[in-house]
Amino acid sequence: MTPQVGVHTIEAKPLILTTRLPGRSAAYRVAEVRPQVNGIVEKRLFEEGALVEQGQPLYQIDDAIYQAEHDRAQANLVTTERLAQRYHRLQETSAISRQQYDDAMSNWKQAQAQAELARINLAYTKVLSPISGRVGRSAASEGALVTSAQPTEMVTVQQIDPIYVDIQQPVIEVLRLRNEMQNGRLEGAGEDQAQATLRLEDGSIYPHAGALRFSEVTVDQGTSSVILRAEFPNPDGALLPGMFVHAQLNEGVRNNAILVPQQAVLRDQKGDAFTWVIDAEGKAQQRSIQATRTVGNQWLVVDGLTDGEQVVTEGVQRLRPGVEVESAPAENVATVDDFDAPAGGGAARQQSVAGRQLAEHG
Repeated sequence: MTPQVGVHTIEAKPLILTTRLPGRSAAYRVAEVRPQVNGIVEKRLFEEGALVEQGQPLYQIDDAIYQAEHDRAQANLVTTERLAQRYHRLQETSAISRQQYDDAMSNWKQAQAQAELARINLAYTKVLSPISGRVGRSAASEGALVTSAQPTEMVTVQQIDPIYVDIQQPVIEVLRLRNEMQNGRLEGAGEDQAQATLRLEDGSIYPHAGALRFSEVTVDQGTSSVILRAEFPNPDGALLPGMFVHAQLNEGVRNNAILVPQQAVLRDQKGDAFTWVIDAEGKAQQRSIQATRTVGNQWLVVDGLTDGEQVVTEGVQRLRPGVEVESAPAENVATVDDFDAPAGGGAARQQSVAGRQLAEHG
């Protein structure tokens, strides 16, 4: 009796390959706010965890001493200025020596510098936010003594919109991609090459796409990986600094990619992959293949199969090399390119490479 089998016809097509890599979010900008003058903190002027604007007052340091120094400097400035003006008129009539005139002008300039320094110190008693962002927990309370040289920050302000995600990519993957690009097996994905998407730790998909901005030039000796930095919009503050995420990056486009249903790929005792192929005479042939990775519920095969060949997905247990079979389209194949895509969206993406986002699994 002729064995009956279900077959799937291979169709070579362009395929955008992606990879998932672990990463952590990091603030776009971080400002550790420290005092620039010595004094007692009189008042905290913000709510912890609130959004603050650049230049917004955060703390008020007791300014009594600095106000007095400022007033004294202003009074000294007025005195030296008037003396310099008087000596200027006298010097024109040679009523005073040149040395007296020069000393008066020098004292006036010094008084100007002292008055400016006093003004700056007085302004520094109001501690301002250097950037716009979300303010953290305060490390200084009312009544605390702060100094201009203290190592501990009073509070930290972080800008988290946009936000960075630092992604670790193994060096071996970098070398593999570079080799495939040079050999022509993989082409760049154009502008999409720099795009990235995120999956959060709870499994949800982050709704905003990001873009690669930076690639580290030094390999981490502990992990043998390089850091890729992507930038993501974060208008709702859903991403917080330090969050663990999985980033999906486009590797490039593999032209004439061969995808084979997982039901058709078997392993021998050595672990090598093979599949059953129906030849032009309707006979079954065992074919060794090189399956490198999974894409959805299919294997990407880089060697051993060609476009248009038929692989067996049903009835493989009844096959032996050279046996004639009766084949029909398989009923156990429902290819999925992306498990993260909405239901029914996979077939539409298989028709065109444009807009296809294929996820790596395994």
